[in-house]
Amino acid sequence: MATSINVDYSTTIPNNIGLSEDRRVLKALERWHPGYLNWWNDMGPDGFQEKLVYLRTAVSVDLDGWAKFGYVRMPEYRWGILLAPQEEGRTIPCGEQAGQPVWQEVPGEHRAILRRLIVIQGDTEPASVEQQRHLGKTAPSLYDMRNLFQVNVEEGRHLWAMVYLLQKYFGRDGREEAEELLRRQSGHEDHPRMLGAFNEATPDWLSFFMFTTFTDRDGKMQLESLAQSGFDPLSRTCRFMLTEDAHHMFVGATGVQRVIKRTCAAMKDAGIEDPYDIDGIRKLGVIDLPTIQKKCNLHFSLSLDLFGSELSTNAANAFNAGIKGRYKEDRIEDDHQLVDDTYKVMRLIDSEIKLVDEPALSALNARLRDDYVKDCDKGITLWNNTIRKEGVDFQITLPHVGFHRQIGEFVGANITPCGKVLSSDEWDGVKDDFLPTKADGDFVASLMKPCWEPGKYANWISPPKVGIDSKPGEFEYVKIEG
Repeated sequence: MATSINVDYSTTIPNNIGLSEDRRVLKALERWHPGYLNWWNDMGPDGFQEKLVYLRTAVSVDLDGWAKFGYVRMPEYRWGILLAPQEEGRTIPCGEQAGQPVWQEVPGEHRAILRRLIVIQGDTEPASVEQQRHLGKTAPSLYDMRNLFQVNVEEGRHLWAMVYLLQKYFGRDGREEAEELLRRQSGHEDHPRMLGAFNEATPDWLSFFMFTTFTDRDGKMQLESLAQSGFDPLSRTCRFMLTEDAHHMFVGATGVQRVIKRTCAAMKDAGIEDPYDIDGIRKLGVIDLPTIQKKCNLHFSLSLDLFGSELSTNAANAFNAGIKGRYKEDRIEDDHQLVDDTYKVMRLIDSEIKLVDEPALSALNARLRDDYVKDCDKGITLWNNTIRKEGVDFQITLPHVGFHRQIGEFVGANITPCGKVLSSDEWDGVKDDFLPTKADGDFVASLMKPCWEPGKYANWISPPKVGIDSKPGEFEYVKIEG
């Protein structure tokens, strides 16, 4: 292995890549560091920068025992640059150069597309921090507040990971891109983030849980594809990022599960059997299941747009070049070149949704999206098992992939969650049944009152099964006072 497993904390920037011996890159990152801290203090968690938070920090990239826990103020968190161990003899897994040794430097002919992919990935990381910066003030418990802040600092570290690649491998262009990553802001009128879902507001905790369930899962799929890259530093960076992202999806899926569990318990205690008795359920101070379904519809559809158009020349070029593979490319049994292969793609033809054979190379985005949908079913199963165990007659479902789309084959089409194509007039009559309304948003917002007493939880959410780092129920995950 060409890299140490343990992390060097002797420099300002923790790393396991021998950064102290790479003076050019170290100096470039040290110049970037103050701007990053300014961004964090301005755009990171609002009102909590001086609070001690029980966070985990990576001390190795070994799968077992890779992190330590302790109290730290977020601006003092040891963000660092961590790559998974180098695999001896690794080869390019796909495309025209499949089977050849991976690159340790950027091939000149692939420089532009690699830089673009790294910048797009890097842009999503600070965006989510910006979207979530006000949520701490309405945290339903110290447990949830700490989880939010853990997600935030790790997204910050993932920004560092992409900036390292830009600074080390792309010269002046990379340095300029690194500065732009701090200049853009989520939802900014003149300098928005690059992808639509990362300019949406995250106004409440249910939105946060849905975001980490669905949008972070999109991030997982993208990282899995980039982890297959023939550019080995990018692959190794993404492989370790996946280790941290798993926690983010856990926060989301179990967060929604706990909301559902509390709603079902409140219904049972009140003798309410009809999940569509929305007024009656809301009077209990919990979130009704149909509203949870609407939030699921919204965040799932926004996340689908992140995969881009179903048919994409750019995706085909990246695959052919060996820059970006398919989801778990190394486990797929084919020639990994797809020259004459086809893939069935859902398309809207003459107002009908049909499956059409398309060249597999062009349909890589569609395939990755389909893999994503299958992966999302795991979270849906968790939620429905909870509803079933609580004895409530209701099921959360994923909407049709054509529902509420702003990018790709179904953009502008009026398609219901069940996949029925409607006219504009028909859609206008039923859309409020499928997507959160202002009244829904106002009700959820009315529940967002802080609950910061150790061991206590807001009325609308259940406690978790176990604490973080095996801590007891009344552990003070964030020291609010002092």
